[in-house]
Amino acid sequence: MVRSDKAKIFDLNKIIISCERAASDLRRGLPVIIDGIDDSLLMMAAEFVTDRRLSQFKKMPKYEVMIGLSYERANILKVPPRSGGAALIQLSDHMSCAILQSMANPTDDLTMPMKGPFKVAAEQSRSSHEAGLKLCKIARLLPAAIFITLDKEDATALKADLLSVQAGAIMDFDFTAASDLKIASSAKVPLEGAQEAVLTAFRPDDGGTEHFAVIIGNPDRQKPVLSRIHSECFTGDLLGSLKCDCGDQMRGAVKFMAEKGGGILLYLAQEGRGIGLINKMRAYELQDQGFDTVDANERLGFRSDERIFKPAAQMLKLLGFSAVDLLTNNPDKSAGLEACGIKVRRRIEHKFPENPHNAHYLETKKKRSGHLL
Repeated sequence: MVRSDKAKIFDLNKIIISCERAASDLRRGLPVIIDGIDDSLLMMAAEFVTDRRLSQFKKMPKYEVMIGLSYERANILKVPPRSGGAALIQLSDHMSCAILQSMANPTDDLTMPMKGPFKVAAEQSRSSHEAGLKLCKIARLLPAAIFITLDKEDATALKADLLSVQAGAIMDFDFTAASDLKIASSAKVPLEGAQEAVLTAFRPDDGGTEHFAVIIGNPDRQKPVLSRIHSECFTGDLLGSLKCDCGDQMRGAVKFMAEKGGGILLYLAQEGRGIGLINKMRAYELQDQGFDTVDANERLGFRSDERIFKPAAQMLKLLGFSAVDLLTNNPDKSAGLEACGIKVRRRIEHKFPENPHNAHYLETKKKRSGHLL
């Protein structure tokens, strides 16, 4: 029997909602259960583990308590992953919540460089552990967690009180949520530098993360549209921070599009290259210690760039565009759009003068992230 589109949409919404509810519980300091193909894990974000909760975990009979770190963070702490992209460390008796949080948060690495020794857990990491760390990222938390592998009986009993989510749903979350975007609202918003502008909001059916498009003028849908993918930057776009060039790029794109007769600025909710504002502030703290932007993100346990471009591609398609002339210095944006079915006819340089505060940032973009500056 062929399932109806309505049933498929309902299942899609359930997947997205289950991930977002589990991420919300992590942010509230609650444990959740990750269901893998052949296992179930009790997990809790390391950021919110308390000594009381840690004591409860240690007293659970027949179970080994493990600390899970991302490959990037484990590499900094010289902990080899046994398999996959997650490293599992055995929780020792002397480990307090303060030690766990210092393992997750690198801001005191220079003052406390020797955090070990660590004993790699006997259990090998699996896709469910990677999914747990991914759920921390969805929650905009540091990718570090407590893990306990449960037997079937205990997993079933704990599900009466704790949220559970499928590991596969977590790993597919970003692309599933982007595919579910719909136009929620649209209104004229005259802008400085572009008075003929329309702001269009996009929201998934489940009411999750929203993205915005700024449509300048009346671009022709039969031709490649002048576009810029712009990740939100609270500090640069709103506060005028001089540590980056984000505000210059956003306002410059709007002005340039108006001068050229039209275009679309795709404003994505991917603060700090996808790690969230709080973690971006932590990265700034590490930059003050002498690390560049790439090293800072990786010391926090993230990839140097966690963004995806599926939301931008979906927004363009919903607006009726299939090809763009892309305002960017980042070749990954062109490749990302192409991979999602949007033709990039050409890349247009989008540079702005450096200042004493962002010169090193721009140099890092060029030398380590491949930006064409």
